[in-house]
Amino acid sequence: MSTETLRVSLPEPDLRAALGDLPDGVEVIDWAMDGPAPVPEIDLVVTPYMGAANRIAHLAGVRTRLVQSQSIGYDGVDRLLPTGHVFANAASVHETSTAELTLALILASQRGIDDFVRAAEQGEWAPAQRPSLADRTVLLVGYGGVGAAIESRLLAFETTVVRVARSARLDERGPIHGMEELPTLLPQADIVVIGVPLTPDTAGMVDNDFLSLMRDDALLVNIARGPVADTDALLAHASSGRLRLALDVTDPEPLPQGHPLFALPNVIISPHVGGASSAMRPRMARLIRRQIERMLRGDAPMNVVLRS
Repeated sequence: MSTETLRVSLPEPDLRAALGDLPDGVEVIDWAMDGPAPVPEIDLVVTPYMGAANRIAHLAGVRTRLVQSQSIGYDGVDRLLPTGHVFANAASVHETSTAELTLALILASQRGIDDFVRAAEQGEWAPAQRPSLADRTVLLVGYGGVGAAIESRLLAFETTVVRVARSARLDERGPIHGMEELPTLLPQADIVVIGVPLTPDTAGMVDNDFLSLMRDDALLVNIARGPVADTDALLAHASSGRLRLALDVTDPEPLPQGHPLFALPNVIISPHVGGASSAMRPRMARLIRRQIERMLRGDAPMNVVLRS
């Protein structure tokens, strides 16, 4: 590839506008990855935000230096990414928005906002005393950038936060427990937040055994990926009234019209919009600019998660 020009492809014009003025020597081309590449060599390919996994096969035969995703999760990309590419995720872009939605789901369920909205639609005044978020124990299952962002916000609500990751360790806030401790930790939690990446180890981990360990009337929040949880098990525990659910992701996704989860009053569902806020595009633009600047200097790119 040319050492004089850094060629960058962008999937949508709004992202190009958000990038603003770029350094000299940067050439921008439009490519939504919905067909073959317009040129055989692109230094930095930015994938579409949604549906990128179905389009990355078009990278076959294209010479790149970096493929930049607009998502944090990259499950399945390793099976689809043609050989010869370096793939980076969008860590630093979505953590704040996802944490906001997580807190919104928790607060809505705890304080009965969904019930109040349903009552208001019927013209009813329906006051009720509901459980606080203050003084609750929240178990974070999965502790990466999103988990840390959720924790920071939960602490402001005077909660006790217990953290679980793949392996136990210590940090400045204290212990992070290993996954093997879940059988002991789940019965102690009022709220359980699932934030693990989707891997062969985590697929289906939230099953009947997992849910049975949770205390009665506890709240399960899934902001990870739908297949991390067994949908039939979720439905069984929610329809019995034993557990409450707040789901930003489901399996299947989108959840089919008329699915029984939609009808349950103790279930709140949002349509996989954790990162979909006004904060995303400017933060994505900042990440792309940093990648461009690093590439122009000859520095290694940030956030590399796969090399095919």
